[in-house]
Amino acid sequence: MAKFLTEDVVRDNCKEYLGFNFSEPNVKQGTGQLTTFNKLGIKGDNNKPDGWYLPDNQNDVAIILETKNSNEDVGAKKWIDEIKKNCSIVMNAGWTKVVGLLHNGYKTQGFLNNQPIDVPDEIQSKRYYIELVDNRIIDKEKIYTITARINNCLHVDFGVKNLYHRMIFTACALVAERYGAKLENVKDMGYNVFRNRVFDVLSKSLEKDKQQNSKISIVLDVYSEIKMNIQENQNAINNFIDCICEIYDCINSNEWRGEDVMGIFFNEFNRYKPKSEAGQVFTPDHITSFMYRLLDVNENDYVGDFCCGSGAFLVKSMSKMMKATGGYNTNKAKEIRQKHLFGIEFDREIFALACANMMIHKDGKTNFEQMDTRTDEACEWIRSKPITKVLMNPPYENKYGCIKIVENVLDSVKPGTDCAFILPDKKLEKVSKSVVKRILSNHRITKIVKLPEPLFFKIGVTTSIFVFKAGEPQNGNEIFGCYIEEDGLETVKNQGRHDVRNKWQSIEDYWIDCVGKLRDTKYHTEQWIDPNEHLSYQMPEIPFEITEEDFRKTAMDYLCFKKRIDTKELSEKLLHMTLYSSQVLSNGECVNIKIGVNDEN
Repeated sequence: MAKFLTEDVVRDNCKEYLGFNFSEPNVKQGTGQLTTFNKLGIKGDNNKPDGWYLPDNQNDVAIILETKNSNEDVGAKKWIDEIKKNCSIVMNAGWTKVVGLLHNGYKTQGFLNNQPIDVPDEIQSKRYYIELVDNRIIDKEKIYTITARINNCLHVDFGVKNLYHRMIFTACALVAERYGAKLENVKDMGYNVFRNRVFDVLSKSLEKDKQQNSKISIVLDVYSEIKMNIQENQNAINNFIDCICEIYDCINSNEWRGEDVMGIFFNEFNRYKPKSEAGQVFTPDHITSFMYRLLDVNENDYVGDFCCGSGAFLVKSMSKMMKATGGYNTNKAKEIRQKHLFGIEFDREIFALACANMMIHKDGKTNFEQMDTRTDEACEWIRSKPITKVLMNPPYENKYGCIKIVENVLDSVKPGTDCAFILPDKKLEKVSKSVVKRILSNHRITKIVKLPEPLFFKIGVTTSIFVFKAGEPQNGNEIFGCYIEEDGLETVKNQGRHDVRNKWQSIEDYWIDCVGKLRDTKYHTEQWIDPNEHLSYQMPEIPFEITEEDFRKTAMDYLCFKKRIDTKELSEKLLHMTLYSSQVLSNGECVNIKIGVNDEN
């Protein structure tokens, strides 16, 4: 007989399973008995749900929970009427997709806009129900397959050896398709017709932006410079066009979920070259999401990345900020695209790639500049912008000016600005003391979050996120530290590391909550670091242990050394006598083994 569960126990279990126990930006979520809909923002309604997930964007999925003790029948009409009533309240308040869950600890009834839906009896995470309703789960395997086809097509069939040229050519074709190129119509017309169609549409789409930012024309220049060694293969051209159209179908959404697809797209290309000649290390998508939340970025912030690479942090920020405003078509979303995102990239080709990436993701490129963050010119540019948050993964090597870049950014943003940098774990302990002293006399490290060690395993670097408060001196203040040892990702053959078991979201939720509370209650990795002693997360020392076997081996090695006995020869003879001596095998008596020594003793 199943164990009896009270309604309180069922509700508390649901809170944990659904993930309602963590804070999340732009969402009201939780469980309880006393909270009314009025308190949740639905004015004048005093009904009390047992659990709620109400995103600010009413086009996103909302969830209402009703719990009962385990003796209650979730199929009973009175309980179904109750959950439908609460869902109707939310629907009438403007939410367009409302999931209702009626659960007694062992059985679940599910509803979507008060129509029954099939759900497991065991309560799942909220992400399960959101993806179930959205019915827009990205087929990642399909995207990887298409991207590999594109890469191979350009590399083998067109003879494009430069990886970044392959990436930029593909990105520009996607931009052209987004702006109405209809590449399907130029199949079987030859390479030049196809290439010119992309160029013409790209040029028209950039015309207005070039008036605001002349450097945007670099996108056209770099595209024009890409040369195909093989142009006559019409089958290859048609295959490339088919791939572009398939990928575009995945990212053409006003509901703005395309960042997931493009994250896959660029990660697949970058698998072949994780580090560029200019020292860039491309940031995994799940880490850009984590850092966005780590700094508590919202739609009113002005986000800067001054070594922006392909634009991952800015794309992620634009995506989340626009979603928080209600979607792509709101006035606030337009303002975000035009005025809230700022990027600098030194490498000319990567700059072109970043601009194209932003265009694929609904614009946001007019505040990009191609310059060197190590220069006074870049510092002046940063100072002229209203930056409120900085998210960066600068080049790690000293020859590319890693610490110079960090210091310039901190010196150039307004005092009080939160800045997060991914750096090698011990980076600040390996630069000169005078440089560190100068930085900490003006700026304060508030947090160090050590990242999973496999994150950048291809380049052999372990990293941490260093969170600074610009313009506030350290003054000996201790630094909170913690260690995300596992991110739940697994290595997939020919695809790199991926969240195949959907573990990351709950892991991210936990660590955001942990850092917010400055306490790691689950893994107990929290540290308070004295900046006068260390400027990195301190891995615990492995305790020294010695076993009886270790002692015996050491003693035997010492005796052999004193007697000048060849231990290798001794081992071989012991093995030989044990395996092959009939005397040993038949009666177990000791066998004298004569070992050569270097003297008569």
